[in-house]
Amino acid sequence: MNDSRTILVADDDRAIRTVLSQALGRSGYQVRATSSASTLWRWVEDGEGDLVITDVVMPDENGLDLVPRIKRIRPELRVVVMSAQSTFMTALKAAQRGAFEYLPKPFDLKELMAVVERALAAPQPPVAGESEDEAGERLPLVGRSPAMQEIYRTVARLTTTDLTVMITGESGTGKELVARALHDYGRRRGGPFVAINMAAIPRELIESELFGHERGAFTGALNRGIGRFEQAAGGTLFLDEIGDMPPEAQTRLLRVLQEGEFTTVGGRNPIKANVRIVAATHRDLRQSIRQGVFREDLFYRLNVVPIRLPPLRERLEDIPLLARHFLDRARAAGLPQKQLSAEAVERLKQHSWPGNARELENLMRRLAALYPQETIDAEAVGTELSEAEPPAEPGGARGPETLEQAVERHLKGFVAAHKDGMPVRDLYDRVLAEVERPLLRLVLGATRGNQIKAAAMLGLNRNTLRKKIRELDLPVVRGLG
Repeated sequence: MNDSRTILVADDDRAIRTVLSQALGRSGYQVRATSSASTLWRWVEDGEGDLVITDVVMPDENGLDLVPRIKRIRPELRVVVMSAQSTFMTALKAAQRGAFEYLPKPFDLKELMAVVERALAAPQPPVAGESEDEAGERLPLVGRSPAMQEIYRTVARLTTTDLTVMITGESGTGKELVARALHDYGRRRGGPFVAINMAAIPRELIESELFGHERGAFTGALNRGIGRFEQAAGGTLFLDEIGDMPPEAQTRLLRVLQEGEFTTVGGRNPIKANVRIVAATHRDLRQSIRQGVFREDLFYRLNVVPIRLPPLRERLEDIPLLARHFLDRARAAGLPQKQLSAEAVERLKQHSWPGNARELENLMRRLAALYPQETIDAEAVGTELSEAEPPAEPGGARGPETLEQAVERHLKGFVAAHKDGMPVRDLYDRVLAEVERPLLRLVLGATRGNQIKAAAMLGLNRNTLRKKIRELDLPVVRGLG
């Protein structure tokens, strides 16, 4: 029973207070609710409450400013922060100031109740140090869609750790932005951020680029070369397009991750690897493992915390905010100030965005530079999108690629990759698994891991869904914490 646990609720919205009081009361908790931060602070000072749920914006004080004060006088008291200002910086500040959880409004009551149960049951973590956002509200990540909210919450928690992170997503989704946010707002922000793109380095030079080399280690090595691991000492090493790393470099990287040290090419003395590793790829590394081009043991060393960045077509509701953000950046770069008409925004939402946010940013720059009118209309947007589209294949119709066409295109590549040894005996099951995996992953993401809702959306029995999750080795993440 929860009748001995008291929850303190602070929100200036009477409806929110009523809903929370009723929901928590039905679960057996005692509830004290207020509309002011000052009253909440008085209750905390008096030793009341076993958990705090507070809004950020209140008439007398910002709820985020209360969190470190609460943690100083009552470090055992957990705080859940709610906010309709659902930006990355809000999630980051909540995590860095010691909040147990951050929930963007509007939130699902079942999710909130689950957070309450975790907060009251979890062992007491170390008290996080207070850290102010020195950059103000300069947002490294933009968007308020549910998919982006999950990313904000995950990234915010990871800024207090040195865990290895694997970022996956299509080209143009902002993988390096996430890597930089992990560094710039993390514990290693005082050190260097060093990035290396595996796809841009000749295969024979990757090991030297990563680990450095001694003089005379190979033809042309006239001096000792410092590698990226040494350059990033004390900071973050971002390994972009890790799926393009050649096998011999994969073996050396795995050894570094296992032993925490490395040697230069041609060297003998071990050097301590004092870096945080953040890797990224647009490839399906599990498929690369099955094809024998990526080491499975290295994958699990890198995939400690996976972050999947959704393509822009999966978060169309973020397009107005992103477009405004990119127009503001264009103006800051010296281009004329522009705005979009409502019809222009709707036209943007109809586009398939194969280039994702990078394509949108380039479009906003062109519109700002080429069109004299202050308000950009749908016709101008349509003209630029049409001119930017690649030419249609001979004999083919223009338009977005269908699922059948996408599957056929990938299968052609699969067959071509195995022309000398096609695994024909299990091809049917393997192809079905490749289609099932993203389908189930997307639905589970859309339902925030709720398997009952996911099964209903898919038209599957819940036991069948659980079996497929196990068979396909799908992670079901309801948020860290």
